[in-house]
Amino acid sequence: MMKLYWSPRTRSFTALWLMEETGVPYERVLIDIHKGSQRTLEFLAVNPMGKVPALADGDSTLAEAAAICAYVAERYPEAGLAPPLGDEHRAKYLYWLFFAPGCIEPAIAQIATKMELNPVAAGWGDAQRVFDVLEAALEEGPWILGEKFSAADIAIGSGLNFAVRSFKMVPSRPAFDRYLDRCAARPAFERAQALAMG
Repeated sequence: MMKLYWSPRTRSFTALWLMEETGVPYERVLIDIHKGSQRTLEFLAVNPMGKVPALADGDSTLAEAAAICAYVAERYPEAGLAPPLGDEHRAKYLYWLFFAPGCIEPAIAQIATKMELNPVAAGWGDAQRVFDVLEAALEEGPWILGEKFSAADIAIGSGLNFAVRSFKMVPSRPAFDRYLDRCAARPAFERAQALAMG
C-alpha cells in the first residue's frame, strides 16, 4: 500500500486529490510541519528536501506533486488518469502536467513577491502570460485535455484553486471560475478538501 506523506493546508492537496481519484487504498502519514516533522531523519530519507507531499511505494520514494501525479497515474492505469503511450493526447497531457509547477507556481511567486524579471530570462515568461495562456486553454473545456479528465487537471486545478480561491493572489476569470467549479464538484476533490482542512 502506498504511503502519502502530507500536511494540511499545503501543496499536499494535489496528492490527496490524486489518491482519492484513483480509488485505491493508501495510507496517509501526517507530517506536522509546524512542529518540524519534515526535518526528521526518517522523513528526510523519503524526501531530502523536507517538503510535502512525498510518496513511498514499497522501497520506491518520490516527491514533487507533478512527479507524484505522473507516477501514480501510470502505476494505476485502471484509474484512467493519464493517456497511454501513443495516445494523441499524451503530449498535451505531459505539457499541462508540468505547466503547473513549471509556470503556475513561479508565476504565483512572482505575483506574491512583486518580483520584476526579464520575461526572456524567466523560465515561465511572466505571470500575465501564464494566466492568459491557461485561460485560453480552459475556454473550451470541460477539462484541460477537452472531454477527458486527467492527472493534469489535478495539477492545474490544485494550483489554480490555490492561486485564485484559497489565497486570492490571482484575479479570477470566467473560464477559471467555470473550471474550478467543475473541479470542486468532483467527489474526490470534496473528499481531499475535507482531509486537507484537517
